[in-house]
Amino acid sequence: MLILFLSYLGGVLTIFSPCVLPILPFIFARSDQSFRRSGLPILFGMAATFTLLASLAAMGGAWLVGFNQYGRYAAMLLLLLLGLALISPALSERLMRPFVSLGGRLQQHADSQASIRGSLLLGVAVGFLWAPCAGPILGLVLAGAALNGANLYSALLLLMFAAGAATSLSVALLAGGRMFNLMKRSLGAEEWLRRALGVAVVAGVLVIALGWDTRFLSQFTFLSTAHTEQKLISRLAKPEAASANQRTAPPLAGATQWLNSTPLNNEMLRGKVVLVDFWTYSCINCLRTLPYLQAWDSKYRAQGLVIIGVHAPEFAFEKDQRNVEQAVRDLGIRYPVAMDNQYAIWNAFKNEYWPAHYLIDAQGQIRHQHFGEGAYQETEQMIQTLLKEAHQGRIAIADELVQVAGVGATAAAANTRRSPETYLGYARAENLASPETIRPNLAAQYSAPQRLAIDQWALSGNWQISAESSALQTSGGSISYRFQGRDLHLVLGSRNGKPLRFKVTLDGVAPGVDHGADINAQGMGIIREQRLYQLIRQSGEATDRTFRIEFLDADAEAFAFTFG
Repeated sequence: MLILFLSYLGGVLTIFSPCVLPILPFIFARSDQSFRRSGLPILFGMAATFTLLASLAAMGGAWLVGFNQYGRYAAMLLLLLLGLALISPALSERLMRPFVSLGGRLQQHADSQASIRGSLLLGVAVGFLWAPCAGPILGLVLAGAALNGANLYSALLLLMFAAGAATSLSVALLAGGRMFNLMKRSLGAEEWLRRALGVAVVAGVLVIALGWDTRFLSQFTFLSTAHTEQKLISRLAKPEAASANQRTAPPLAGATQWLNSTPLNNEMLRGKVVLVDFWTYSCINCLRTLPYLQAWDSKYRAQGLVIIGVHAPEFAFEKDQRNVEQAVRDLGIRYPVAMDNQYAIWNAFKNEYWPAHYLIDAQGQIRHQHFGEGAYQETEQMIQTLLKEAHQGRIAIADELVQVAGVGATAAAANTRRSPETYLGYARAENLASPETIRPNLAAQYSAPQRLAIDQWALSGNWQISAESSALQTSGGSISYRFQGRDLHLVLGSRNGKPLRFKVTLDGVAPGVDHGADINAQGMGIIREQRLYQLIRQSGEATDRTFRIEFLDADAEAFAFTFG
């Protein structure tokens, strides 16, 4: 709430900028006219112009971030330029000169008209003429949002900023000349505040460039995590528990992107048997169901089965389309995948689980559902039943069931006691054995005790713990875990986009034959993308072991342990 208020206050204060002064006398000249016919059109024109400029800036920021690390460098350069513009009014004037020139022409044209149309045009002119002063401040908000990904929170920041600017302008319209004189007296203080903010921004960019705090920009907008967003959406929607009774399938509307297919809807799928699979690519339980889904797709697609993978992200990096596309390619998924970044389809189905399977008959009714792994025979038999119903005996549906065997992370879990899924962000962290108190979103030193109890984990080194992950600040840090289970998986990522080296040990020695698919027998591995890594697969009896991963490079990010 504080950041939203400050964004609103920033919008209010833009009226005290010196570059707004030349246009205000023209606005005050209309203060004796009807507020409905003059004031409101001016406010609307200004707000519309701000919205357009902000939208263009947001799209540009998203385009920059699309180039991964190079995009971050470009965004840092943008921040540096904006900071210098705050320090130097002359530079700000040069950067925004095209907007000012256009605004001036619009203002002259609007001044010759006393109609509602003229007032609206004057509002558009104010929007452009305000840009030299509002632009750098608004640009900082947009650049910070672009570096972390667009979300509802950044949209609220922009909305509050625009509301603040409209509020101050409405006061100016009502107050007339008195407001103008007050602005003149406040110019000195406003200039010093702008320059101080510019110095802080330039200093922050230098800190980032020197690598002293690689998470500075992500903290700039206090980005909420995907988990928090989903929790909020779920509370607002108040979903009821999914019923096993037959019900009409909800629409598949709201996907942010479709992969392997054009967008699908219920009408297009009428007459088909549809299996909707809610999954996310770093979820080990989801990965273990994939061999069955792929086998069913291969066997029954020609007979009318359509499998739709609804990718509902658990972590923020799983919203990135390139990451999901890469995972779909690597996993060999050929059926349609709907990216459900806003959880629109998730909430329409009132779903609460990864993975979750919903079988829909040819008339669009949900006839079967299953949550989690397992029940593959039951699900396939229901697929056969629904296909037979759809074809009414016109084609033969074989009764034999598919036989699959996953490899690597997609292999079935062992029938043994397993440690629980363990998250490394403070929002859901449990069983952390490091004696130090977690310092949320701040870099801090952590240490590991000499011995860990079963299902305990510990950090060692300089780490920054955010809501959904732990990020290593300097090389040489490690994570230890005393686990039970055949397999150990860890969701990892590289914050700087570069390959990062790591070394794994089991009970203090190289894993040897117990190494997972993503490391060698010596325990060496490389983080190349943000995904789930299989680090341990015990070849013999699954016994309690002490796992340790040491990162030889900084900027590694760890999200969650899972076991099999």
